[in-house]
Amino acid sequence: MGTWVAIEAGAATERAAITAVEAAYAAVAEVERLLHPYRAGSDLERINSAATCIRVSIAPTTWRVLQVAQRVHFLSDGTFDPCLPSSPGRFGDLTLSPESPGSAWAACQVPVTLDLGGIAKGYAIDLAIEVLRAAGCESGLVNAGGDLRVYGRSAAILLRHADGTCAPIILADEALAVSDVEARHRPLEHQGYYRRSAAARPPRRFAAVTAGRAAVADALTKCVLLAEERCAARALRALNARRVG
Repeated sequence: MGTWVAIEAGAATERAAITAVEAAYAAVAEVERLLHPYRAGSDLERINSAATCIRVSIAPTTWRVLQVAQRVHFLSDGTFDPCLPSSPGRFGDLTLSPESPGSAWAACQVPVTLDLGGIAKGYAIDLAIEVLRAAGCESGLVNAGGDLRVYGRSAAILLRHADGTCAPIILADEALAVSDVEARHRPLEHQGYYRRSAAARPPRRFAAVTAGRAAVADALTKCVLLAEERCAARALRALNARRVG
């Protein structure tokens, strides 16, 4: 994922917790494998290199994260668009198969260069949480590069704002994501769709959002950074999210 990941789990036994955490790390690694934008054989690489209108078979994980991205794209009037300018296509040119486990596909009407760096980390966090739940853990916390989600417990953290000040925040069965347009440690393979236009300057530098799912919070921070205030507020309301910074 181009960042560090920390996972905590509360289970009936230490062995059960360790097993669950190991499975959650494997889930994060699977998301990284499927959604790497350039690695040969990844779902994104195959979509990006496919001929137009050709259905590319994708994993259910890839289908689900693209579906979440499509919803945020729609709610933000296209502000959330994880397609880079190196190809003419935009996210609206991508078609997904109807929900059908085991036979998911994606097709592009115009060549695209997808880069899901603005949502994939959040989705990996959500998938890790699902794995912990399925393993019977009564509580858990997943932190990937400062974006995190907690369930079955609360977590007190200090949210560091762009000006260096910190504010306490309590998370309980929810996720928090933070984006900073001037971050210096962004993975090189993720160029970030907010760089699509060199002339466009984001109206805000820093955004922090809480939501029920980390993928939603992760994507919505980009909407808060880039969209007009009214548009961002509408997307936040529709997805039961809240801007906290």
